[in-house]
Amino acid sequence: MSDTDPSELAARLHHAISTVIRGKPDVVRLALSALLGGGHLLMADLPGTGKTLLAKSMAASIGGHFGRVQCTPDLLPSDIVGTSIFQPVAGEWDFREGPVFANVLLVDEVNRASPRTQSALLEPMEEHQVTVDGTTRHLPAPFFCIATQNPSGQIGTFPLPESQLDRFALVVSMGLPGRDAEREIVTGHGGNDALARLEPVTTPAEVAAVITQIRSVHCDPAVVEYLLELTDATRHHPQLTVGASPRAATSLLAVARAHAVVCGRSYVTPDDVQAIFQSAFTHRVTVAGRVDLAAAFAVLGTIMTTVAVPRV
Repeated sequence: MSDTDPSELAARLHHAISTVIRGKPDVVRLALSALLGGGHLLMADLPGTGKTLLAKSMAASIGGHFGRVQCTPDLLPSDIVGTSIFQPVAGEWDFREGPVFANVLLVDEVNRASPRTQSALLEPMEEHQVTVDGTTRHLPAPFFCIATQNPSGQIGTFPLPESQLDRFALVVSMGLPGRDAEREIVTGHGGNDALARLEPVTTPAEVAAVITQIRSVHCDPAVVEYLLELTDATRHHPQLTVGASPRAATSLLAVARAHAVVCGRSYVTPDDVQAIFQSAFTHRVTVAGRVDLAAAFAVLGTIMTTVAVPRV
């Protein structure tokens, strides 16, 4: 077990990433919560808002290996996980690792990949391993996937199925920066110029150890009940045809623990649950029989106003 203080590590990472991602402290906090909570992140936003920059800065700050997949309709599963190539001189098959063998993997425009290729991400995201030609190979620890998504309905897109969406702990949107933050980006005090200067503030091994520590962060039974009440409310709301699953509730608790640590606490409060509730469930519920992120986000916001908050 690592002797590293999780909150101190999270503060280091938040500071380092924020030197690159200007004016978005809440987005950085949610991204770190997903990472330290052992989950993955889906970003649904317009091009040019810093999604790739966020992934690269997270990889650089932990001193980890960065992998990237640019999704297209003709992308194959082997382009992600790797393939075996026969070596005639040696008379044996040689496995060439795909970009999934990384600490931080960016899957750009994930919904441009075919359903067959999208499914190649299920095993890595759920079990942190890949199986090729009957051989299972473990991924580096930590393994954190950040996927970006185009607006649905565009030409050449394939909507992500519910089983794929459920693998993401959070869905967030970068949004446009404020004027001051944008000024820093265009003048070289943030963005790619700052990324080139970013030095690691930890190691992948230290991050992996802290992820394990965070699983035991204290959560009062009253906060657990509050979380369950919110989850149950999604299953009975008239505007939601499908509510959140037990796996969604489990993921919510894991990320809430990480969010508490990122905020400098050693225990979970209702504020942690509220801070991530919409991002954690937006993609896991359906409105009128379909996944509608904007509509679901609004409905989940009303649910939070109807469930009593415990005093802890």
